[in-house]
Amino acid sequence: MSASTRRGVALALAVVAALPGCAVGPNFHRPNAPADAGFTTTPLPQATASAAVAGGDAQHFVSAEDVAFRWWQAFDSAALNSLVEEALRANPTVPAAQAALRQAQELVYAQRGYFYPSVAADYAFERQKVSGNTATTSAPGVQGNGQNLVPPGPAQPLTYNYHTAELTVGYTPDVFGSNRRKVESLEAQAQMQRFELEATYVTLAANVVAAAIQEASTRAQLAATRQIIDCNEKSLQVLRDKYEEGYAGRIEVAAQEAQLAQAQALLPPLHKQFEQTRDLLRALVGKLPNQELEQTFELSSLSLPRDLPLSVPSRLIEQRPDVRAAQEQLRSANAQVGVALAAMLPEFSITGAVGGGANEFPWMFREGGPFWNLIAGVTQPLFAGGTLLHSKRAADQALLEAAAQYQQTVLTAYQNVADTLHAMLADADELAAADAAERAAKVTLDLTHEQMHNGFTDYLADLAAEITYQQTLLARVQAQSTRFGDTAALYQALGGGWWNRTGELASAGHAD
Repeated sequence: MSASTRRGVALALAVVAALPGCAVGPNFHRPNAPADAGFTTTPLPQATASAAVAGGDAQHFVSAEDVAFRWWQAFDSAALNSLVEEALRANPTVPAAQAALRQAQELVYAQRGYFYPSVAADYAFERQKVSGNTATTSAPGVQGNGQNLVPPGPAQPLTYNYHTAELTVGYTPDVFGSNRRKVESLEAQAQMQRFELEATYVTLAANVVAAAIQEASTRAQLAATRQIIDCNEKSLQVLRDKYEEGYAGRIEVAAQEAQLAQAQALLPPLHKQFEQTRDLLRALVGKLPNQELEQTFELSSLSLPRDLPLSVPSRLIEQRPDVRAAQEQLRSANAQVGVALAAMLPEFSITGAVGGGANEFPWMFREGGPFWNLIAGVTQPLFAGGTLLHSKRAADQALLEAAAQYQQTVLTAYQNVADTLHAMLADADELAAADAAERAAKVTLDLTHEQMHNGFTDYLADLAAEITYQQTLLARVQAQSTRFGDTAALYQALGGGWWNRTGELASAGHAD
């Protein structure tokens, strides 16, 4: 080989080695947090309002505090802790999300395989009878073992056996980065599935906590409603007795009958809600409706967390799994633009084969049997009916769509936190007012009891005061459960602390 030839070969190899470093299409840049991001237009108060009942403690927002993964433990309920842990182990949505993540990762590994040459081995055995009219020109001829595979005479057919073994190697250099962009897109989709898994854990825990709070609230509402019905039944009986004695009119009895019916109508929906909530809890921990659930919940068994984390607003886009998933979807769409662009550019290919053929198996790689070939090619699309152009335009629009969806997800994330903070402040005030109303009704009830015992009022007035008190108790119970629910919603809105997950449920990564 001459010096000029060697220089040409070296130059060609250098060019081929350098080409794979180029990947067409836009490079992805992670979006920044919104400038001057915040949760409220005015500073939050140092603490919420308080009430002297379970779930009525004043809550303080601790700025820049991290969110623990097992945030539900802040409610100080062993039953709640065990139920959430059971749900994380047994709920089918968890293995489904885990399988989706593993599937996405396997697709990444599969696409990476295109960076390497493909190698295939082939063996074929054939027995042929060649027409006598063509045998002279198509006969294999003299073999390496000396056997002459030629027709015995003019226009005589030829019958013979033939073995062929071949090793084929094919390689498509990723000159313009098409495969790199495909891998990048699939990696982003795998990361998106990872954040979907994180969202599954967070949502599952939040759903269990919300259902437990709902059960506790419904239990208390049932008790208060039954008491209201009991008082109304007693009032009706008193009025009926007075009616028979001529001291009450039929209209008064009818009004009390209507009031009793209205109170009784409140009970079936509460029973339905209670049973459906228990069914939901069973389903969340992977149980059937006819299976027992050991844990039960009362509002008095739950403690309201007094110190609440409040993340730095700029960190929210790193903590929310839905935002991170939308970001990875944006990265995937960005890479697909490069894939569409690379499809419009030349594609290079190199194929080679080595093998042997002979009429006897042992002679395939002996004298006369071996063969090889090496083929290099390039394909440049010239006309495809506009397919490639419109595919590129479609990829551009998909990128714009993903960018807009990401922006909307970010806005929704900040809105979730803001809504929850406003709800916590307002609902704390509502509980304080409900507690004050209950206390006032209790004073009225106690005074009415005293007046009745002293003969200054009758039993009907006492029952009416009892009904009023139970109605204020019902409103207070609903306000209590709302405060517990607001707290759980804040932990979820801040991302649920998935980046602090350790142990058996440890994540593959954490927020950067």
